[in-house]
Amino acid sequence: MEDRSALATLSNSLELEDDDEHDSKERVLARNFLQEWEVFKAILDRSVANGGAADPSEVNKIRSIIDKYQEQGQLLEPYLECVVTPLMTIVLSRSMELVAGTDEVADIIKRICIIIYSLVTVCGYKSVIRFFPHHVSDLEVAVTLLEKFHHGTSLTSLRQESTGEMETKCVTLLWLYILVLIPFDISSVDTSIANSDQVGEYELSPLVLKILEISKDHLSSAGPMRRFSGLLLSRLLTRPDMPMAFARLVHWMLEFLLSWTDDNVNQFRLLGIMETLASIFKIGGRKILLEVVSKTWDNISHLMKSTVAARNPLLRKYVAKLSQRIGLICLPHRSPSWRYMKVTRLLGQSFLNATGKDDPSRNGELVVIGNGMPDVNILEEDNVDVPEIVEEIIDLLLSCLRDSDTVVRWSAAKGIGRVTACLSSSLAEEVLCSVLELFSQSEGDGSWHGGCLALAELARRGLLLPVSFPKVVLVVIKALHYDIKRGPHSVGSNVRDAASYVCWAFGRAYNYSDMKGIFRLAPHLLTIACYDREVNCRRSASAAFQENIGRQGDFPHGIDIVSTADYFSLASRTNSYLNVAVSIAQYGEYRFFTEELLSCKISHWDKNLRELAAKALSALAKYDVEYFAGPVLELLIPLTLSMDLCVRHGATLTIGELVLGLHERNFSFSTEIQNKVADIVPTIEKARLYRGKGGEIMRSAVSRLIECISRSAISLSKKITKCLLDTLTDNLKHPNPQIQCAAVDALRHFVQAYLVSLNEKFSNEIISKYLDLLDDANVAARRGAAMALGILPYEFLCIRWRDIIGRLCKSCLLQDKPDDPDAETRVNAVRALISVCETLTRDPRNQNSEEDLIYFMIKNNVFRTLLDALDDYAVDNRGDVGSWVRDAAIDALERCTYVLCKHYSVGSIKAHDVKLLPKSRVDDLVASKQLQPLFDENMATDLIKGIAKQAVEKMDKIRDAAARSLQRIIHYPQHIVPYIPHREILEEISPCDAHLKWGDPTVSYPRLVQLLQFSCYSRSVLSGYVITVGGLQESLSKASITALLQFIEFSDGDVPQKSINKECMLSNDLLWVLKKYHKCNRVIVPTLKTIEVLFSRKVFLNMEGHTRDFCLGLLSYLAVELKGTKDFAKLYAGISILGYTASVLEPVSSRSLAQLLGLLSHQYPKIRKAVADQVYLVILQSTSLMAEDIMGRSLEILAETCWDGSLEDSKQSRRELFELAGLEDNPSKTVETETSRGKHEKNLNDENMSYSSLVEFTGF
Repeated sequence: MEDRSALATLSNSLELEDDDEHDSKERVLARNFLQEWEVFKAILDRSVANGGAADPSEVNKIRSIIDKYQEQGQLLEPYLECVVTPLMTIVLSRSMELVAGTDEVADIIKRICIIIYSLVTVCGYKSVIRFFPHHVSDLEVAVTLLEKFHHGTSLTSLRQESTGEMETKCVTLLWLYILVLIPFDISSVDTSIANSDQVGEYELSPLVLKILEISKDHLSSAGPMRRFSGLLLSRLLTRPDMPMAFARLVHWMLEFLLSWTDDNVNQFRLLGIMETLASIFKIGGRKILLEVVSKTWDNISHLMKSTVAARNPLLRKYVAKLSQRIGLICLPHRSPSWRYMKVTRLLGQSFLNATGKDDPSRNGELVVIGNGMPDVNILEEDNVDVPEIVEEIIDLLLSCLRDSDTVVRWSAAKGIGRVTACLSSSLAEEVLCSVLELFSQSEGDGSWHGGCLALAELARRGLLLPVSFPKVVLVVIKALHYDIKRGPHSVGSNVRDAASYVCWAFGRAYNYSDMKGIFRLAPHLLTIACYDREVNCRRSASAAFQENIGRQGDFPHGIDIVSTADYFSLASRTNSYLNVAVSIAQYGEYRFFTEELLSCKISHWDKNLRELAAKALSALAKYDVEYFAGPVLELLIPLTLSMDLCVRHGATLTIGELVLGLHERNFSFSTEIQNKVADIVPTIEKARLYRGKGGEIMRSAVSRLIECISRSAISLSKKITKCLLDTLTDNLKHPNPQIQCAAVDALRHFVQAYLVSLNEKFSNEIISKYLDLLDDANVAARRGAAMALGILPYEFLCIRWRDIIGRLCKSCLLQDKPDDPDAETRVNAVRALISVCETLTRDPRNQNSEEDLIYFMIKNNVFRTLLDALDDYAVDNRGDVGSWVRDAAIDALERCTYVLCKHYSVGSIKAHDVKLLPKSRVDDLVASKQLQPLFDENMATDLIKGIAKQAVEKMDKIRDAAARSLQRIIHYPQHIVPYIPHREILEEISPCDAHLKWGDPTVSYPRLVQLLQFSCYSRSVLSGYVITVGGLQESLSKASITALLQFIEFSDGDVPQKSINKECMLSNDLLWVLKKYHKCNRVIVPTLKTIEVLFSRKVFLNMEGHTRDFCLGLLSYLAVELKGTKDFAKLYAGISILGYTASVLEPVSSRSLAQLLGLLSHQYPKIRKAVADQVYLVILQSTSLMAEDIMGRSLEILAETCWDGSLEDSKQSRRELFELAGLEDNPSKTVETETSRGKHEKNLNDENMSYSSLVEFTGF
């Protein structure tokens, strides 16, 4: 029993932990709503404990948390009391200290007000001010605080926002907005007049005057102070003890409305006054407001006709708001008995009905007048006189419904609803008729939108009687489909959205019995929900349909439809067309989508929408195959020749999609239909519809139609077959890439369906045609021909596979066509080349005598061509277009590797037999040339180093693609790629992890830099790595140089020795890069920058004897690269390197100084100046270069000469420096003499001398 009792107690305690009803409020809040509550509460507690927020960073932290809830401010409302109350207590206490306090007290108040104002912007001022202190004694404190900041130093608005002055003013105005509601005469709490008789009976107290003056000044503000000042004035002036202040200020405001001037300050003040008047007329007493109604209306009606109102939509909004409130003041407040009242049922209604005691007077059911017939009371109301001013106000509001700005129309619509609620039934019917006049064809989309908003407001308030439903529903249906084309776009999305709002209001306001006439809106709502172009219209129509399902309930399969067409599923237009609509159409009652698609969507102005509509019709065909194959196709075929581009394009696409969709459902077309479909393309060509406007669009549609015909196996005559082939060939030669892609997709299926079965002669003609196009003068023809060759089937390729592969290999490389390089042709050729290889090797029929030859050609030609394509760095006005070729080559190389590795070797023994032999036997066969491997170690090395080079270069896309390709090659699951050197290390560098972010340089470079330790990969990888290290992107350069330095410094075992070995290997590789890419600034400039960075980190300076050899080789290459160059980046990098090498022992230092002195006569003054600065530093730091007396004279020459001045003066000073240094003023001769020195340079002597002579011969 004790155990059971303990278990019960534990169970109850666990339940109470999650019971929000019995838990403390703070624990409930900690589990819900504000996720950052713990951080927020900690900062808040520190601020309260310290008497204010001491650290501005904590204020910014709270603001960042609050700003996250801009769209969901209600989530913060449960916390407002816990936050606002202690903060306002601090403001109150600090405000009392402010009179004698320092600026520190003001700063504390500003920081607190910043937090409170952030809550106001997110939750709204009405929610926040409920927790402000509102004692009578706080009034003077708040006024003093407002006065302190109002008369402070004038700052810019940006400065005010950053320091908190604007926030403090706003919070103080809202605080006064609450305090002026005290139930005492304000003069009785004004301590300044408590012991004074200076204030007369009809004079305002000083406290009130301060509030009025400050608030009037803030009415000219451009910020939120204008709005809060208006709210404060409206509360203050409508107090019972403020008739004098009301009269004065209203008179001042009305006078200003007549005397405004067109400048910025008056513009803001005009807005402030209008907003203040609107607030006064909202909360003021009817008796006192009636005295100023006439003059106010005259002024604002005059203002509405002015030019300033025409330019300012916010001003027009305030005019509409103030006008409607004036109208409400002029009309008696009453709830008209003619208004429609929805039946309200209690929970006991079902029980009362079951017992037969259905008494409306007992169960709370309201009396409903739903037939629109007036009774005696209504007739009496019709005799009530309506002031003439109200008619003018209604006319103004109706005109505002046509306004060009939504905010004005929305305010006017609400005004129409409010004013109509105070009218008689006959006048309300006149208002409704006036609103319905807005839905004429001559009106613009603004009028339709305003009319829909007005109808929705009338319906929500029960002012639209069921008797008016027939004429209202007609205009709502038109509004639901309102879409007017204007130029390249259309207008009407706002109208359709507002029409859905009207339908939503119908569902909320009316009973089921009165909604029977409105049920015909359901098909239109579902049509908009599934097929509208704009996502907001789809979602609003779905919300309206859902509201009617929930309120009315009499819709077949309503719950299922609402579950399918929800908020998220309608976010994607494609999903709405192809999934949601198709799912709804499974119910027979809702198969009305076909008419909408045929009548509107396939001829829509948006091309993408027409394509979607065609696919949507094909998806709907499964519900009625005979109907779509008969009447629908018969309707669409003549439309392919329509004069309207949108109609014929949509009809062509739809026919293709329908034919394909019906074929996939095993429908057999009649011969007549097949002939008509097959004759569409020749008819279009005969009508010359490819020419002129829209020709490109029709070409894409025709290509898609041919593709669908081919996939559907429509029978074609030889004449039509040739016509369609010619059409596709013409489209392949079109410069538009989309047309070419559509033609290639169609050709792939067309060849398989109609051309494979023809004789070999015809196939040979087609191949010859495309091979000839590879050398066509038209660039687009070359691109299309390459794409076409890549999709040909095996039956075509096996005829002339040598020619195809050879010509495609030639088209892949840049050097084969230097005069007319086209990157897109090379990209298409690379993709076509690997596609051809895969087709030739994949087909099971490829078991003939030429099989071995195919694989040998792939190995010897294709593989090498793809490796060469990795070196495509062509650049044009579009940027690095060669990167497109490299990207395609990376993918092609990977696929080519898999092709070769699937057939490990060819020759006298087949691949599957080789795998059964022991390794020793395989090696013997290879040595005796009886076995010739398709993939050897050299190929594996070239593959890895080529892709690895791309994986370390600067372009993120290429780097990511190359690294992932390398990862797949190393871990290829189906066939192991053999002969990869250092595979174990590569598997550690590139693990089998699909989540590695290779595009992130901080992830990829520390891994891939490890390849520099292997001589078989290092040079190729380094040639790509230096481009990143010496590149212009700071983030990439920083990450790459950090990884490189860590690689050099870190090693296992004997750290110093391993580090030196790495430096030696890296220095040799850098010299190899300088040699291979000489005069190629794309590589040489970043390489020199890399060497400069490494020298600055003391790399290469402690390699014992190898440092001298490296520096001598480097100086030789620098002499060649810097001579005659005009590249500033190369010159600056070279000058810096010469400065570092000058610190090395002889003969490197003397040679470096000689080369620096030779640059003192460079043609560019900036270069001469930079060289002089570098020489000055070299002489100061290297005492072994010159004697002390000579050094002083040299430094004097360097300092006194104006190196960026006359070139002759620079040459004279250079000669003097050469003489002082004891060097010969003949840099080229020095280069040749010194080149013979050093062990490393002996092997390169002849080549460098011949290259130097070539440079001198050209005149540099």
